[in-house]
Amino acid sequence: MTLEQQRSRNRPVLAALCLGAALTVLATLFPFADRAVLADHLRASYPGYAPGAIDAAVSAYLVILATVGALGLVGWLGTIWAARGGKRWTPWLAIGLLVTALCIAAAGLTVRDVSGDVGLAPLLGWLLVLPCVPGAAAVVLWRKAG
Repeated sequence: MTLEQQRSRNRPVLAALCLGAALTVLATLFPFADRAVLADHLRASYPGYAPGAIDAAVSAYLVILATVGALGLVGWLGTIWAARGGKRWTPWLAIGLLVTALCIAAAGLTVRDVSGDVGLAPLLGWLLVLPCVPGAAAVVLWRKAG
């Protein structure tokens, strides 16, 4: 199969990968655009915390979420690059990154902090899941094409 035939076969996969990258950017930027989601969640979990402590916790979460988002975007871009280049190992890369992303998303939704509440606001945890959907679609599309 020529490289051009492989690229044409991978168009739906590339579309899914690009959508996943876009959703990762959205999920990464949302907490910065609406810091109140984190702050309200932390105030509810820790009613005795002073406003300065809440602000510090929000800032810490923003750093963590930005790091996860940046690493996720690097993963998407690397997978897109490999898919466009017709690398045979691309589906394995995509599967590995999908499993990693699902573990991170599951942790964001389920890990409880010392207050007994989930550490991350549920909305933000579900936003971590959102980019996994096109990632799973890309893996399924590869499996069907292969």
